[in-house]
Amino acid sequence: MKKSLLAALLLLLSFTTAPAVPSAPDSLSIKIGQMLMIGFRGLNAIDDPAFAEALQEGKIGGVVLFDYDVPSKSPIRNIESPEQVRQLTEKLQRLAPTPLFIAVDQEGGRVCRLKTARGFPPTVSAAHLGKLDNADSTRQASGATAKLLESLGINMNLAPVVDLNINPNNPVIGKLDRSFSSNPTVVTRQATIFVDTFHRNGIIAALKHFPGHGSSTTDTHKDFTDVTETWSETELEPYRTLIGNGYDDPVMTAHVFNAKLDSRYPATLSKASIDGLLRKQLGFRGVVISDDMQMKAIADRYGLAQAIRLAIDAGVDVLLFGNNAGIYDPEIAEKANAIIRRLVEKGDITPERIDASYRQIMTLKQRTITPAP
Repeated sequence: MKKSLLAALLLLLSFTTAPAVPSAPDSLSIKIGQMLMIGFRGLNAIDDPAFAEALQEGKIGGVVLFDYDVPSKSPIRNIESPEQVRQLTEKLQRLAPTPLFIAVDQEGGRVCRLKTARGFPPTVSAAHLGKLDNADSTRQASGATAKLLESLGINMNLAPVVDLNINPNNPVIGKLDRSFSSNPTVVTRQATIFVDTFHRNGIIAALKHFPGHGSSTTDTHKDFTDVTETWSETELEPYRTLIGNGYDDPVMTAHVFNAKLDSRYPATLSKASIDGLLRKQLGFRGVVISDDMQMKAIADRYGLAQAIRLAIDAGVDVLLFGNNAGIYDPEIAEKANAIIRRLVEKGDITPERIDASYRQIMTLKQRTITPAP
């Protein structure tokens, strides 16, 4: 049923060419909802009433799961056991009028939401696999992750990380063993195996963090992060090669500031970085997902409406609000939807820009998500 709805919505959009806001009363809200990926509290999809209501109303197009609630410092969030996660994802999909992206950060090693303490199998880090640089080892590790996610009803892994390990003391990449290597050829080779293995198991990949976070000395979760003096074009090589070879799953942006690319805005809010570099120069034609819009590198310097406007104008298709970067806002889906609607009504964002993101998102969902009957 949902697969038919997905196809019908995509077909309907293909006939929407007029520059005006679509005439159907809720068509704009449907499109905006698909642009929002939201984090929530609860082991059950209805534990957070505001989230559940927004989900049922089609104001959320994707969710992201966590195993720990940072704002409350609680180990209870969305993940308790394999069976509980299966039931959660099934309920989420049943509540949503359009099939959801259900995402998780299951990179392996230290960035691992599905932990052995909760009954999930062990994982290895990207750094470990990059050091081995053995295709069979990488296929085994990525295959185990993909099969696990598929069995749990999770259809998107916010991985692999293709940041180069330029600064081994980088607090958010190098020191956490999240990078395969400082060598772009090794990173590209490893990432290619991950992406191909994910695809064979029906899992959507997401390369991150564009245009490169590996040389940073600070953490965008916590503060403004300037890579102007440490970043080099070598950090684009994994993207250039993978995109050149046909990669069209999502790319996730970084909140890093890089004056070599944009003297005013960090990458997530930078039209020069996303529309100019990623899309026009590198030729990327897939979905662009922001890193968490509530991280301090963005939230401490831009108002919510300004950050949303800049990100969409820059070329971001899916705005991620993890609700787990120090604050929890149960109304974030409703707020973001209302802000984007006002921006369209005021003419700050055009209906065509919303349509472009909606088309990208729905095409990816139609290609990759097979809903339960």
